[in-house]
Amino acid sequence: MEQIDLTGQFVELIRLASTDLRSDVEHALHAARDREEGGSAAQVALDTILENIHLARRNSTPICQDTGTPIFYVYYPTGWSTLRLRHQIRKATATATARSCLRPNAVDSLTGRNSGDNQGDDFPSLHFHEWEEPYLKVDLMLKGGGCENVGAQYKLPDVSLHAGRDLEGVRRVVLDAVNQAQGLGCAPGIIGVAVGGDRGASYTRSKEQFFRPLDDQNEVTELAQLEERLTEEANQLGIGPMGFGGETTVLGVKVDTLHRLPASYFVTASYMCWADRRRTMTYRDGEVAYE
Repeated sequence: MEQIDLTGQFVELIRLASTDLRSDVEHALHAARDREEGGSAAQVALDTILENIHLARRNSTPICQDTGTPIFYVYYPTGWSTLRLRHQIRKATATATARSCLRPNAVDSLTGRNSGDNQGDDFPSLHFHEWEEPYLKVDLMLKGGGCENVGAQYKLPDVSLHAGRDLEGVRRVVLDAVNQAQGLGCAPGIIGVAVGGDRGASYTRSKEQFFRPLDDQNEVTELAQLEERLTEEANQLGIGPMGFGGETTVLGVKVDTLHRLPASYFVTASYMCWADRRRTMTYRDGEVAYE
């Protein structure tokens, strides 16, 4: 398959992720709105969120003023140049920033200077994976700073939470993470959980859960049951939309596992705000498609 310049198509991928929320998330927010008491602060907050989603889509403007860290997962066929893809994606990110699809967010940690075009050291974040499929797939997530700040990692056993090295211990620490976040993660949120791995791999895998549709079901029975229970129990905490109280604190919980060293048992709970901005682009047989 001939490798062509897809810079313009990557710009459109970024625009869609920033301005057009995926339908599964929007449907979940509508359902959450209907669960709240009429006229309550929780329902008003969700009405405002839903109106914002509509206006962003209609006007092609960012759903949130914090357009977050652009995180790309690139799955490419054998023979493609990752160097060319990296150059095209970085150029597309700068172009999308100039067009106000993204806010300039890349800040030098030493000088405090903003690069102005979302270009920096490992910014945007790019993950390349060669696969056996004969086409290109690019997944994009925009991860906001507020929800990033309230993610948490635990090392089990955790005596303070009576959490041992089992799924019951995982349940306890994930609920603690949601409770500690309160409304600071812009609830109702989505919780991505990784069990195992080292510290870095655990954080990475937990964020990858945000690419999963809200209405999918985990293929591992024990994890599917845990996801359902965590969603139910997190919504009993009473935190509610934007921390105003109410019936919906999370829209869903997604859990995955990794192998680990015998000495380590990490559980990472990453938090995604209600604006779960994710999009997928494929290039197959000369045609580009967006999901």
